[in-house]
Amino acid sequence: MGRLQNTLGWLGRRAENVLALMLFSMFVAFLLQIVFRYFLNLPVGWTVEWVTIAWLWGILFGYAFVVREAEVIRLDVLYSGLPPKGRRVLDVITGLTLAAVFLYTIPASWDYISFMMRERTAYMRIPFFWVFVIYIPFALSVVVRGLISAWVGITGAGAKLTTAQQAETHDYD
Repeated sequence: MGRLQNTLGWLGRRAENVLALMLFSMFVAFLLQIVFRYFLNLPVGWTVEWVTIAWLWGILFGYAFVVREAEVIRLDVLYSGLPPKGRRVLDVITGLTLAAVFLYTIPASWDYISFMMRERTAYMRIPFFWVFVIYIPFALSVVVRGLISAWVGITGAGAKLTTAQQAETHDYD
């Protein structure tokens, strides 16, 4: 078990490194766009395309592999006003609904993504398959997180987050 945790921790840190590299590459591309457009009077389009692709990948890759459940931002005005049993019921309903919706959309999404192998981006000529394929791990992570949230709601077990440490609390006591 300790070896698995070490491996998962190492993979998590590498995912954070990949996300940081994406953000750094966006910044560099942005600076290049400024230099080429305003100093050299040679506007280039690939920088805008790269920033767009890196942003898409950063959001979806980040949610799938980097963001922890305690770090997810939620609008919990109604949720925080409910008693613990009401919160648990809401966790089960929303978790199962999210998992079902995303599971339902994965086959159609995959059909679209695989079809887009035929099309390429305008400047960099990257097949759109590689632009959109990150959606599949993202959708699978939403399914897994939804099922975990439902399970925690059903059992009442799981990480207890405190308001002092986290922005939101799931206090099932």
